[in-house]
Amino acid sequence: MAVDSAALYAKSLTGPFVLAGPCVLESRQLALDVARELAAIAQRLELTMVFKSSYDKANRTSASSFRGPGLDMGLSWLAEVREATGLPVVTDIHLPEQAERVAQVADVLQIPAFLCRQTDLLVAAAETGRIVNVKKGQFLAPLDMKNVADKLRSTGNGRFWLTERGSCFGYNNLVVDMRSLSLMRGLGAPVVFDATHSVQLPGGQGGSSGGQREFVPVLAAAAVAAGASGVFLEVHPDPDRALCDGPNSLPLSQVEGLLRRLMAIWSVPDAG
Repeated sequence: MAVDSAALYAKSLTGPFVLAGPCVLESRQLALDVARELAAIAQRLELTMVFKSSYDKANRTSASSFRGPGLDMGLSWLAEVREATGLPVVTDIHLPEQAERVAQVADVLQIPAFLCRQTDLLVAAAETGRIVNVKKGQFLAPLDMKNVADKLRSTGNGRFWLTERGSCFGYNNLVVDMRSLSLMRGLGAPVVFDATHSVQLPGGQGGSSGGQREFVPVLAAAAVAAGASGVFLEVHPDPDRALCDGPNSLPLSQVEGLLRRLMAIWSVPDAG
């Protein structure tokens, strides 16, 4: 199935969209099972859905943390997910030399928050022609993302999303300033709200991050009401047994109910 980032980006300009999936590719079967359920939900709700998962989590808290299957196997699983479900896919890149390889499979290349100022990485991602989703660093002010947008546009690729995922608020805690959604929308790109990483407690468990998933629905609803065009959700059939980001992941069984609530807010005139 050919990658068509232009068509996906056009949809993101005219209607709501969701990026959802397990934090990391734990197994081929888990990826397929979750993607099939998400595809079914998207069809029922007539909602644009992008499957997300990482082949390598390079910024884990501990050196012993599970990182994923790696580039080769991970991309093969993502390609199979895309072929089997028809869902576009998004995954992270961490190095400029990964961009072209990942772009052969992914519709969207994602830049992790800690790397959002890395010029070579941003340029390499944009030069593939794919959509680039950039997570705003926890250490950046919303309008600092103008420089990120300028770097991407310098390549001639104007297809990108900017994602809010919370800001540092003391040690091991994040807070979401809903004003940032409006400020980043003013930079001329669709804005995504990362509802699950925003409730993360970075490093909060010593050797891993904690999280407060009970706050995902309220923050997601607030962000959509504040003008977010898209919502990012890490989901898992059994978050308490997930190999990465379980404490802030949403149970797969709760995804459809939350998205129905968000669709109702998106449908309110002038809500976005």
